Amino acid sequence: MTRILVINPNSSDACSAGISAAVAPLRFSGGPALDVVTLAEGPPAIYSWRDWHSVVEPMCRLVQREAADAYVIACASDPGIEAVRSATDRPVFGIFRSAVAAAVARAERFGVIALVDSSKARHRAALRAMGLEDRLAAEIPLNVTMDTLLDPVAARQALIMAGVALRQAGAETVILGCTGMAHHRVAVQAEVGLPVIEPAQAAAALAMAAVASSAM
Repeated sequence: MTRILVINPNSSDACSAGISAAVAPLRFSGGPALDVVTLAEGPPAIYSWRDWHSVVEPMCRLVQREAADAYVIACASDPGIEAVRSATDRPVFGIFRSAVAAAVARAERFGVIALVDSSKARHRAALRAMGLEDRLAAEIPLNVTMDTLLDPVAARQALIMAGVALRQAGAETVILGCTGMAHHRVAVQAEVGLPVIEPAQAAAALAMAAVASSAM
C-alpha cells in the first residue's frame, strides 16, 4: 500500500487529531494510507518565525527516517518546505501553497483567516514565491491561541465574522489559515456563503494525485 505521511510540525496531539479528521474523507479502501504524525520536538503552535525555523531540522530528520510515497507539511505557514524537499526525492506538499492552488483554481480572488498577525508575513512570503500575491483580497488574523481554536465553539463566531469581512473585501473563496480551524470549516462555509478551503484536505488531495500519477 502506498503511504502519504502528514506531518503536524507542532507538538499538539489534539491538533493532529483534527488534521486526521479533516483528511478522513479522503481515506478509502485500496487508496493510499494517510498517516498523521506529530513532531514531538515542535512548539505548541507555530506563532512566530522563530517557531517556524525551529521545526525545520527535526522535520528533515523525520522525513529521512519515515518512508513514504509523499509528504505533507501540515502547518499553514509551510515551515521548512524547501529544506524538507532537499531531504527526500519524494514529493513534499505545503498545505498553505496547496490551499492557494485550490483557491485560484476556482476563483479569481481569495481571502485568508490567519491564526495571528505574525502569520501574515509568512503567508505573504509564500504568495510571492508563487507569484500570486495580487490575488489575495485580504487576510484577517484572529489573534487567539491554538487551544482556543481547538475548542468546539470558542472561536467559531470570530471565524465567521472574519469570513464575512473577507467576502466584503472581495474574496470569492476563503482559506482557513491554520490546521486548528479544520473542524469549523462546514459551519464557516454555511454562514459566509463562500467556498471554504481546509488546507490539509487540499494538500492531501494533491499528494494523492501525485502518488496515483507516479504509478501510471
